[in-house]
Amino acid sequence: MVKIDNINLGEFPLLLAPMEDVSDPPFRALCKEQGADMMYTEFISVEGLIRDADKSVEKLDIWENERPVGIQIFGANLDSMLKATEYVERAEPELLDINFGCPVKKVTNKGAGAGILRDVPKMEDLTAQIVKTTTLPVTVKTRLGWDDSTKYIVEVAERLQDAGIKALTIHGRTRQQMYKGVADWSLIAEVKNNPRIHIPIFGNGDIDSPQKALEYKNKYGVDGIMIGRATIGNPWIFREIKHYIRTGELLPPPSLEERITITKRHLELSVSWKGERRGIVEMRRHYTNYFKGIRNFKPIRLQLVTLDSYDELMSVLESIPDRLSLNQAEVQFAR
Repeated sequence: MVKIDNINLGEFPLLLAPMEDVSDPPFRALCKEQGADMMYTEFISVEGLIRDADKSVEKLDIWENERPVGIQIFGANLDSMLKATEYVERAEPELLDINFGCPVKKVTNKGAGAGILRDVPKMEDLTAQIVKTTTLPVTVKTRLGWDDSTKYIVEVAERLQDAGIKALTIHGRTRQQMYKGVADWSLIAEVKNNPRIHIPIFGNGDIDSPQKALEYKNKYGVDGIMIGRATIGNPWIFREIKHYIRTGELLPPPSLEERITITKRHLELSVSWKGERRGIVEMRRHYTNYFKGIRNFKPIRLQLVTLDSYDELMSVLESIPDRLSLNQAEVQFAR
């Protein structure tokens, strides 16, 4: 049984990664329904939080049916991080997660995200100060190192554990790699197998199928897996992985009807939470992914990404089976 502090996550938890403009409450709710064990918010700028920036404050929203939830913050200034921690506590998540892994230049140039991997002592001190400040369990998500010459993740994991974190998620790439190349899980396994480490270690990077999830579970011995990009347009991946680990059998791909149902639900939740205009616009990035692999879908997609009326969009979604006339055998969930 895997536990983060007193949070029981089951035998081999699957975590939804914090993804900017993706991991909002509507999407998290869908992933929860499909079997995700732990949710993480989009990463939140501490500078935005302490200045009450609407977009940053909005990311603190948590829906009761998606718990347990971790709120993830990023920043490099200690005072700002500590002040932001107070905002996080008021939102009442199950835990606070610190982002030491974002590779985006505008974040790393300020010494935040993966940028702090160039200053491990500061990383350790900042983490320890946050642990002392909050009553919430503190966890960290990071990378193997800044570049190939600084893969100090085994030492970093020990230092973060000594600073008081309750779990560590490791993306198997350096900052220099961004999201390119193949994630190296061998160093994640070294951290997990280090006799000094007693906190849960979660692996992240390249998990895009039930087969790979089971292979990496057995090969690298991690306590659980965090999944990011492979969930976009595919929240079913959580139930598919759980079923495969439990039975060794692959579930059939989601039917066209199920894809339509969950897309409609996503749109409904998005509009309900964000308002009609913004909810519609921000759903546009998801349609291609939900219907990836469906033949002759392009004309429908063009409607979905241009219509501005909720009712019209729902009508288009409901018309898909008749317009495509596909049977289940023709529905291929391409990955």
